[in-house]
Order: sequence, then C-alpha cells, then structure tokens
Amino acid sequence: MAPRKVRVGILLSGRGSNMTALVEASRDPACPYEVVLVASDKPAAPGLAWAMDQGIATWSLSPKGIGKPAYEAALQTALRDAQVETIALAGYMRLISDTFVAAWRGGILNIHPSLLPKYKGLDTHARAIAAGDPVGGCSVHIVTEELDGGEVLGQSEVAIVPGDTAETLAARVLEAEHRLYPRILAEFVAR
Repeated sequence: MAPRKVRVGILLSGRGSNMTALVEASRDPACPYEVVLVASDKPAAPGLAWAMDQGIATWSLSPKGIGKPAYEAALQTALRDAQVETIALAGYMRLISDTFVAAWRGGILNIHPSLLPKYKGLDTHARAIAAGDPVGGCSVHIVTEELDGGEVLGQSEVAIVPGDTAETLAARVLEAEHRLYPRILAEFVAR
C-alpha cells in the first residue's frame, strides 16, 4: 500500500507557473504530497483553468464587494472542506490577515523572488540590480504575520549578469523557483 500523501491546497492569483511545478512534482509516486485544491481570488486566473484541465478541484471568489473577512471565511471553508493540511502560496497577490495566518500557524508556505531577508515585498529584482548585488534568487519560507518574515526553509541563488533588467532576471529566477519550491514543499510535509 502506498504511503498517505499530505493534502496540499495552492493559492494563486495568476497563471500559476509555480502551481504547475508543484502539481507535476506531486505526480511522482515518491512525492509525499498531493494537490487537492487550487484556489484563487481571481475567478479568471489562468491557473484555475489549467488545474481544472488536470482534474484538480478548484475554488475561486473575488473579494471585491464582500470584504476581506467574508472572503477569507469562504476560503477557510473551501480549504477545510477539501481537508487541506498544508497551504502553498504560488503567486497569490493578496496580503493574508493575521487571523488567517493564526488559523494555519506553521502550515502556510510561500515562494518569494529574493534571497530573504533581503528585498521583502515587491520589485525585488529591480532592487537587487540597483543595489549592485552579484546574485538574486528565491526563497521558500513559512508565512507569518510579518510580510516575508517567516523562517526560510530553502533558497536558490541566480547570478545577476551585466545588462540584466528586472525582466531578464525575473525569468531566470522563475526557473529556479520551479525547481526549488517542489523540493522544499516535499521536505516540509515529510518532516
């Protein structure tokens, strides 16, 4: 009998390239997690269509007009109904409330496009280039109430080369994210 896999819910707001990497990694019989729900705050997010095509349950709701508490309550219900055990944020562009974080304490991971603790928040690649850093990269961390402030579980460095723009660096960092996130999520759920 195959070992039980940890049930993962993925939250996204866009195309879901990291979600795709996580789902594809989960298909390996040795992977310790399975993706049981893909949820979004953007009902038209392209990542939802991809997940549906793969036979993965999806959920979406726009928070516009209902407010953050009502939106997060509905999201909580969807996650609980799907028996999600761990949440992976994958391009989820909403700030999560402290109440939501507390309900999932230690059970939400995020991928961030910088070598944390450097460059929390947005515009990470432009900031790394402007600072003259020799490398950029990405980090997988546990989500806490502090923006991009939780324990870093893994990182991948990406060289910044002469002539790099925020866009060219972002493209290479995204490739590194697709390799790093599935590995770190698997290590996290297996511990």
